[in-house]
Amino acid sequence: MRITDLMIQETMIMDLQATTKDEAIDELIASLNRSGRINDPVLFKEMIYKREAESSTGIGGGIAMPHAKTTAVNEPTVVFAKSRKGLDFEALDDQPAHVFFMIAAPEGAGNTHLRTLAALSRLLIDSDFISQLMSTDTPAEVSALFDAKQAEAAEKEAAKEKAKAEKAANAASGSTSGQQQNTSGVIVGNANSEDFVVAVTACPTGIAHTFMAEDALKKKAQEMGINIRVETNGSEGAQNVLTADEIARAKGVIVAADKNVEMARFDGKPVLQRPVSDGIRKSEELIRKAVNGDAPIYRSQGGNAKEEGASAGKISVGSKIYKDLMNGISHMLPFVVGGGILLAISFLFEQLASPENPVVQLLQTIGGGTGAFHFLIPVLAGFIAMSIGDRPALMPGMVGGLMAVNSNAGFLGGLAAGFLAGYVVIGLRKLFKGLPKAIDGLKPILLYPVFGLLIVGAISFYVFDPIFGSLNTWLVDALGNLGTGNAVLLGLLLGGMMSIDMGGPFNKAAYTFAIGVFTSSGNTDGAWMAAVMAGGMVPPLAIALATTFFKSKFTEQERKSGLTNYVLGFSFITEGAIPFAAADPLRVLTSCILGSAVAGGLTQLWSINVPAPHGGIFVAALANHALLFLLAVAIGSVISGLILGLWKKSPTLVK
Repeated sequence: MRITDLMIQETMIMDLQATTKDEAIDELIASLNRSGRINDPVLFKEMIYKREAESSTGIGGGIAMPHAKTTAVNEPTVVFAKSRKGLDFEALDDQPAHVFFMIAAPEGAGNTHLRTLAALSRLLIDSDFISQLMSTDTPAEVSALFDAKQAEAAEKEAAKEKAKAEKAANAASGSTSGQQQNTSGVIVGNANSEDFVVAVTACPTGIAHTFMAEDALKKKAQEMGINIRVETNGSEGAQNVLTADEIARAKGVIVAADKNVEMARFDGKPVLQRPVSDGIRKSEELIRKAVNGDAPIYRSQGGNAKEEGASAGKISVGSKIYKDLMNGISHMLPFVVGGGILLAISFLFEQLASPENPVVQLLQTIGGGTGAFHFLIPVLAGFIAMSIGDRPALMPGMVGGLMAVNSNAGFLGGLAAGFLAGYVVIGLRKLFKGLPKAIDGLKPILLYPVFGLLIVGAISFYVFDPIFGSLNTWLVDALGNLGTGNAVLLGLLLGGMMSIDMGGPFNKAAYTFAIGVFTSSGNTDGAWMAAVMAGGMVPPLAIALATTFFKSKFTEQERKSGLTNYVLGFSFITEGAIPFAAADPLRVLTSCILGSAVAGGLTQLWSINVPAPHGGIFVAALANHALLFLLAVAIGSVISGLILGLWKKSPTLVK
């Protein structure tokens, strides 16, 4: 496929009017929208800025390549634009950008399209070619220039393949060529040089920077007479994967990546970990350091490896905490969705049959407290810990999370256990750093697991559990003393408590109090049950409403997860909101508490009675004022949804 099949002339902008980065992005997106190449400009812009938040796509040398891969794209397209005056695109070299390539790739972009985009990215390393582009005046000239350049590249590639075949044929006779071929999967550099390094390049979308960094490293290595092998982690997955022999022979390893790549294979090697942009603009520096072994020794269990990006201040404390949180949330989410949907179905069957029905019992066992939901907090804590302390932290993190569940510490206790486990393992690495190298192999299989589990377990047992346990007991007693007080005030309190920790001691205290009154009254007084059920239904429904009506405030993944919260909310499964609350606790918890409190208070104002301990909408018909109960839930959900939607920061504002 030709590059010009994606870079259509009707979208080109030969005289960009924008004077700022934001204006340039808007002008490029408008061109895509006019040509019908995208179906949702708001979503596409959101994904463009999400990529910019990772690192600026103003790569330097006068070039900017904003790009996104999303369902908002109808057809793979590249918008070419020129700005004669140039503008500040927050480029890595702090110079104005003059040439722009906005890449729009659909979620299901085929391999042919992705390879074409990779070919485009590689061409842009050539400064002479960029100068030629700047001298063009019409879209036709731009297309002709790209067609000629791509044809030239194809001829060179064919010649290299021919030379490669001839070299293989002459290998038996001992014939050598002074220069190895610069083809994918082949070592580049001087065949007689003993200097050999390996590299991995990767960017979040795997469309442009991955391949530009690859080409820049190859070209610079060729100029320096150094052998190099580069593995790319692009949209098609890992290509030209490094072999164990190549890694063993390499003097050093360059990892120019803005996303996670497989690192365990580099254990014991000098490894430079840098942003992918450094692979493009600082290729000579990286190659020289790798050849000289001027890099920290990487240990697959964390060891003494030093991440230069972090040390240089490229990752803020807030970003690191958010990254660790999201690692736990992303692994927990399938348990929330899978278990929650099965529980919702079980409630439906329970109303149609009975609690003793085998199907009901099966679904509640699989999805409920002894099934998927039993793993929510342990998985959250374990993978937060793993993000911080690597694999040795996973086990103590999960155990700490499980202890939080068993002690009613809830997801807040699980969060604390996860972060504790991660940093405990980091501390253990430093503590055991001076031990003889002969016992290095015992650290991950004996020392870290035993001491990590002991420390995390002890702190959870003696600190977290008593604090949350005492709090839970106090809350139940306090609520019991309020039972004869003002009904609306207690309804507000019970409803709000259902949202404070969504399964933790506050939530359980409110629910336990309502269950206690419910059972002691011979199943005739469901007033407090109405308050806690309404309060517990609000958080997931509020999340669902916010992600539906404030789309620009949430990522594409969050919007998809938000849809499942309609089902979870209607089913009185508050835990559906946990992933959102963990990621943004201040805004989500505050907005949900307010809406839940209103819903709980309204149930008491309207004297609503729900004679069932669970079921949500499936038992609403049993209420003495069914429509008023649903109205109370709706009002609370709308209040919370509006507060969250208006308060939450838009991803498009993160730059």
